[in-house]
Amino acid sequence: MMNKILAGLFSGLMAVFLPACDGINMAKLKPGISTVQDVREIMGPPTMEWQDADGTLTWEYPRTPQGIVNYMIEFGPDKVLREIRQVLTEENFGKVHAGMSREDVRRLLGQPAHELYFPLKKEHVWDWKTKVDAGMDWYFNVHFDESWRVLRTSTNFVAGG
Repeated sequence: MMNKILAGLFSGLMAVFLPACDGINMAKLKPGISTVQDVREIMGPPTMEWQDADGTLTWEYPRTPQGIVNYMIEFGPDKVLREIRQVLTEENFGKVHAGMSREDVRRLLGQPAHELYFPLKKEHVWDWKTKVDAGMDWYFNVHFDESWRVLRTSTNFVAGG
């Protein structure tokens, strides 16, 4: 019982302090100046890493499931910071379309908050919390078929968030 209470308190504290830490840490990072080593020291290791043919490197820093942001940090071939993007945006949600692969969705939106499988529908669903408004947690959902191709998207809310 005590472990559950402590886990709940820790989770709540992380939800409060993680965004504040991100703000402080992000302010230390300077596009055109900070290097991959600087970012790793300040932000820690990325959850995922992509390298493009031109040498561009992108690191993922998700803040899900409690947060409503996911960051992609991009470096040039010289390993110097180019930009930091918060990818959970309406613009990016609009880019998700039928037929996209799960890899493309992951690279666009970052790590989902939840991954569910519905055997009767033969559907995988990933979701990302997008906002908290009037006691409701809002989610953007991507529905995949069994071959991990996007079927459609949807939104929903959960009361009591």
